[in-house]
Amino acid sequence: MENSLDIVAPLFTLFLIPFYLLAAITLTSFIKVTVVLLILRNAIGLQQVPSTIIVMALALFLSAFVSMPVFEASIFALTTADLNLETIDQFLPVMAQVAAPFQSFVLNNVEPEQLAFFTEMAKEVWQGSSMEVSENNFFVQVPAFLISELSRGFQIGLLLYLPFTAIDLAITTILMALGMQQVQPSMIAAPFKLVLFIFIDGWDKLIEGLLLSYNYA
Repeated sequence: MENSLDIVAPLFTLFLIPFYLLAAITLTSFIKVTVVLLILRNAIGLQQVPSTIIVMALALFLSAFVSMPVFEASIFALTTADLNLETIDQFLPVMAQVAAPFQSFVLNNVEPEQLAFFTEMAKEVWQGSSMEVSENNFFVQVPAFLISELSRGFQIGLLLYLPFTAIDLAITTILMALGMQQVQPSMIAAPFKLVLFIFIDGWDKLIEGLLLSYNYA
């Protein structure tokens, strides 16, 4: 029994650390925030400002801000669970408790159409296996949530791109009318895009829209 405990406890720890790291990327707002910020950077025309490292850091901390109640609930479930693990069979219920807050967050923010789509895909892909095919399966919910986040990120990115594209077209038309075809429109348009973004208080409005777009219950 003691030897079994010596094996199961380290296995649980080794599984728990990568789970939280993976959850921070895939089961939070990180993907959508990253997509939106990268599209915004490209739309303004500043290819390396802010740098990719800064974009990723901002996305990570905004995601942590959004998902803090989820992590708190998961850690609370971990601290209240019976961690006297002696067999692998005792390991799985504890992990289910730890993952439950993330599963709840995913279900509250996944698009029903995507969930139905991946449920149908699971029936085809998992055909003949013992895997449970239903919308309650966590392995069905996660990819549905990820695609939902990507779709919403692209939708927001499109709305961000449109006004900046209008500025590009206006600057290009003016330069052509003035016979200045040799001048790159992006060099002239970038300052006007920055002025527009600053004038409308773009950062606050964008971040507010991102942070308030998630449901917890």
